[in-house]
Amino acid sequence: MATQLVPLPEVERLSTTVIRILAGNPGKFTLQVGLGPRRILIDTGEGLPRWATLLQSVLKEENAVVHEALLTHWHHDHVNGVPDLLKICPQATVYKHQPTEGQTDIQDGQVFKVDGATLKAFHTPGHTEDHMSFIFEEEGAIFTGDNVLGHGTAVFEDLSTYLSSLKKMKDSVSGRAYPGHGAIINDASTKITDYINHRQQRENEVLRVLKFGSVDAKAADTTTPSPERLSRWTPMQLVKVIYKDVPESLHLPASHGVIQVLDKLEAEGKVEHDRVSGGWQLIAQRPTL
Repeated sequence: MATQLVPLPEVERLSTTVIRILAGNPGKFTLQVGLGPRRILIDTGEGLPRWATLLQSVLKEENAVVHEALLTHWHHDHVNGVPDLLKICPQATVYKHQPTEGQTDIQDGQVFKVDGATLKAFHTPGHTEDHMSFIFEEEGAIFTGDNVLGHGTAVFEDLSTYLSSLKKMKDSVSGRAYPGHGAIINDASTKITDYINHRQQRENEVLRVLKFGSVDAKAADTTTPSPERLSRWTPMQLVKVIYKDVPESLHLPASHGVIQVLDKLEAEGKVEHDRVSGGWQLIAQRPTL
């Protein structure tokens, strides 16, 4: 949590066919893909004037235009630059899964192709329900949007759905990842595996606290749970144990992730929620006869 952002150049060529253009807000960038006069743009930033200036400058230097703009998801820092893009490149077609007015739908498996770049779209809900990732076939790379970041961890709307998408992404890539925030990731599969393991670690910690009142693995292995330790816990009580070394100012956002874990465990029949008190507890396991 609260990781330090890595300074990034405003414009940088990341590979033969990928140019990164910062969008003005910390860590967020857009990506231009291709070699010829027609380029694919992934995301459009939040609409700050500096991004439009940079985009126009890069297109002039490259003697190119944006032919297609692919939006990974609906959040404002990815879509608010669309009006500026269309002023610069009025011929561009804007694509997004679950499109709004003036946009064209992206279908799961749809292929977008320009000189030097073939991108295959696939639906990877998690960060948002409409989230799309793109496999860059020539590089064996993946544009991860906000499902996987170049720093820290991502937020998500539904944990089970998010984990399913992460596994799908990991199995679809052999090279690097181009995230929507932060530096490029040279080994996408390893990074995504780390994300999956991190989520499992958090789930294990929630279960330990509910059962033993501690995240200590040794306690979980050796301590017999007592009735009082099986009492109900609120998400914030869980946070204060699991994130005890994290500044209290970050406890509220941490609680959102804990609630996602609890919702997943409830769907799996492992915990139950008392909606009157707001507390959660393990579901007692019946002895096998």
